[in-house]
Amino acid sequence: MTTFIHEDFLLQNETARKLYHDYAEAQPIIDYHCHLDPKAIAENHRFSNISELWLSGDHYKWRAMRMYGVEERYITGDASAEEKFKKWSEVLPYTLGNPLLHWSALELKAYFGVEDLLTSDNWEEIYKRCNEVIAQPDFTVQELITRSNVKWICTTDDPVDDLRYHKQLAEQQTFTTKVTPTFRPDKALQIGAPAFGEYLTLLENAAGYAIDSYALMKQAMLERMDYFHQAGCMISDHGFSTLPYAEASLSELEAIFTKRLEGASLSGLECDQYITALFLAMGRKYAELGWAMQLHIGAIRNPNSRMFRELGADSGYDTIGDGNYADNLYRLLDALDVSNQLPKTILYNLNAVHNDVLATMAGSFQQSGVRAKVQFGSGWWYNDQKDGMLKQLTSLSSLGQLGCFVGMLTDSRSFLSYTRHEYFRRILCNLLGGWAESGEVPKDIPFLGRIVEDICFNNANNYFGLDQRV
Repeated sequence: MTTFIHEDFLLQNETARKLYHDYAEAQPIIDYHCHLDPKAIAENHRFSNISELWLSGDHYKWRAMRMYGVEERYITGDASAEEKFKKWSEVLPYTLGNPLLHWSALELKAYFGVEDLLTSDNWEEIYKRCNEVIAQPDFTVQELITRSNVKWICTTDDPVDDLRYHKQLAEQQTFTTKVTPTFRPDKALQIGAPAFGEYLTLLENAAGYAIDSYALMKQAMLERMDYFHQAGCMISDHGFSTLPYAEASLSELEAIFTKRLEGASLSGLECDQYITALFLAMGRKYAELGWAMQLHIGAIRNPNSRMFRELGADSGYDTIGDGNYADNLYRLLDALDVSNQLPKTILYNLNAVHNDVLATMAGSFQQSGVRAKVQFGSGWWYNDQKDGMLKQLTSLSSLGQLGCFVGMLTDSRSFLSYTRHEYFRRILCNLLGGWAESGEVPKDIPFLGRIVEDICFNNANNYFGLDQRV
């Protein structure tokens, strides 16, 4: 079965085609949020087969396979690479309307020259073809990144990480893509989690001293930021299922921390007070360092307790939350802004019903002389598909400034996922082209082309100050 992917895929009018091919297609990629393994990049990992590269760690595909009724041993279990690929070939044709169908076709064509849609009829031929390409001497992680025209990668890293692989990458002369860490302190904030004590031990080892007070906890986190900054870090990232906001005095924070160290359970209010205080302390430090801060809001983590016990976190079971958080979000942002210590901030929501909330919230915390200091981020996770992207772009353009948008990211663990930038760019160009064709915006191709180039590359490059960090 010949794939539906062609050079004008998703480009439904002449203006869209011109915007994509003349302005968007050749733009470099800034992947400012992803979950790639810096070790694999530093060591220029070679994959053994297409299943390792394409299926391992991909919870999007895992969910689709489970919905089709595939046994877990073919997903995360001990089935062979060949067996897992075969099972995926049976599922893929049934993902109509799901971005997996588009992503998979784009990836097979871009990296393996496969023009046919993967099915249960041709899986052996495609499996063989992909593995032949993977076996070639130049098919390595760094080559894939270079071929994808990626200028900058920001991985996601815990404050306790020693960043050894980022340091190795900084010393490599032949690999020109910059790879820098992102500061992700979720575990340090989750004081009510059962594993907080274990995490505290890891943080003590990284800091080099015992942490037996809130003051020392705060000190350690700020010092780890300095350590990350020296390694080129320019962004932080926070994942919140719900957003807390609860004020507390220093004595109350010390009592909360001591109570947790002694093994006592904390109330919801006490957890929120601790999280609020430490988050605000870190936010002020982000502003001092010139970092951008990302807030990913609304995921319910590990709702399936049975499968969480079997497989652990990040195994494809997380879902969308429906909590309201506008009041606490503006309080957190305002608590930083009131002293002019609000860093550049990108807001992401997992529930699309909150698109307008974030689009308007961003507009309430801007700063003279800074283009779109607070951003409504791209369609995240369950929203990084055609419908979700269009909803995000429409809310942003209707209620904010589309032309200032910092654009797409992969949010992926896969080294083939750079085609998601192509996917986004085609959707963006088709949206703008449709507006121009219908007379909703001026049909000024050079101007629209500049907007496209800005969203694809220039805005992110300027927002994060990448040229100044080289």
